[in-house]
Amino acid sequence: MFQRKGIALAVAGALMSIAGGAHAATTYFDNFTPLAASAGPTANEATPITLSSPNFSQKSIADRTAHLASGQFDSGNWDMITTNETGVDAGRYLFTVYETDQAGIIRHDLTTGTTKTIWQSPVAATPGFERFSHVAFDASYWTPWGTYITAEESWGGQPQPFGRLFEVTNPLKATGTVDVVHRNVIPRTSHEGIQFDAAKNMYFIDELNGGVLYKYTSQTPDNGQTYFSAGQTSVLRVGDGNTANATGAFSWVAITDLNGDALAESVVITDPNGLVSVDGRASANVAALKGTDYQRPEDLQIQVVDGQEFMYMATTTTNEVYRVDLATQQISVFVNRNTIDLATGNAVGNALTSPDNLAIDSEGNIYIIEDQPGGVSDDIWFAKDLNKDGDLLDAGEGIGRWASNGTTGSEFTGLYFDPLNPNRAWVNIQHPNSGVDRMIEITAVPEPETYAMMGAGLGLMALLRGRRRSIK
Repeated sequence: MFQRKGIALAVAGALMSIAGGAHAATTYFDNFTPLAASAGPTANEATPITLSSPNFSQKSIADRTAHLASGQFDSGNWDMITTNETGVDAGRYLFTVYETDQAGIIRHDLTTGTTKTIWQSPVAATPGFERFSHVAFDASYWTPWGTYITAEESWGGQPQPFGRLFEVTNPLKATGTVDVVHRNVIPRTSHEGIQFDAAKNMYFIDELNGGVLYKYTSQTPDNGQTYFSAGQTSVLRVGDGNTANATGAFSWVAITDLNGDALAESVVITDPNGLVSVDGRASANVAALKGTDYQRPEDLQIQVVDGQEFMYMATTTTNEVYRVDLATQQISVFVNRNTIDLATGNAVGNALTSPDNLAIDSEGNIYIIEDQPGGVSDDIWFAKDLNKDGDLLDAGEGIGRWASNGTTGSEFTGLYFDPLNPNRAWVNIQHPNSGVDRMIEITAVPEPETYAMMGAGLGLMALLRGRRRSIK
């Protein structure tokens, strides 16, 4: 009896270990062989990605041609992706946006497979019509209180009509009935990356050469209805703020008061609708308020390691990814062209070009998405940081090509890992020569030997059950 029980416990333990792949913290996306080079042009735009593991698969779940054919508005340039991460039907819908001169918001229903434009700008941005338009939505994020935010990655001439952040307060309502609200407490910048930390501070950037990193601290961080009613915006400053791309200790320098109103030194604008706003870009360049300049900061991601939060920021022009320690207030370089390419063992060099988007999987691994031509050099890189110390300098660490885009004229954008399924992700193929933007679903499965082990274990358990019945 002891022997049978011991075997049973061992098998049960092995099965539990194998079954761990279904646990929310375990992903198979980090098990791959880095691609040695970028992919060439694809033969089929419905399966455009060269993947780094035979255990990864892809399928097109939405495309612009089908969307237009269904009678939906679609101005193209599908950008960042998120899901309804909390609340009713959590994980059922994907949201993405149009980065065009007539912006809008798409909601894709994963249950029914239907894709709808739930809101669109009334007009395109043309001279004389700026006051009615919304341009180049890029950001796409779910808030901690269960709403959806997007923002304009656009900057016009003064008086500044764009650079606004919008909240969809009821993103699951029927098409055409959602409420899109401009949150004017957020200073105007050219938006892309947005993140919330555990304390519900909201971080955002200004996407230009000389852009800075901002933090908004609400007076009511735990009340979604009043979160954007009043709060202070600050900029990250290293030293005196005058050294571009600086690393080391930083501080947060306020550019608004606690209510979000302009300080005496802040720059304000009055837009074509007569709305007075803080100009985040100009204010961060005032000597008294100076933030540290980085070169086209774009996306942001927050990683949690042993309860401590680290934020990553991609800078396209300098081909870097920075790591911001939010607790100790230190900023350092995480990835640059000196980082080891896991496929060659040498410095990655110009194989890494224009890191744009960032993504994070269920185990906290960071993925870097390039803004490069599809079919030529557009890749997604996996950052292998074995001990999560943020330096990629330990043995076996570096970055490796995880996926490569073969659709000509396009770029990857919006890579997003399903928070409810560690082995599912989505990415958009944006502005291809064909004009057919696509949303691609990527999935990972265990290696064949894992299935074999599970099958053997289940067989042994069945044998043991049969032996117990025969003993009775």
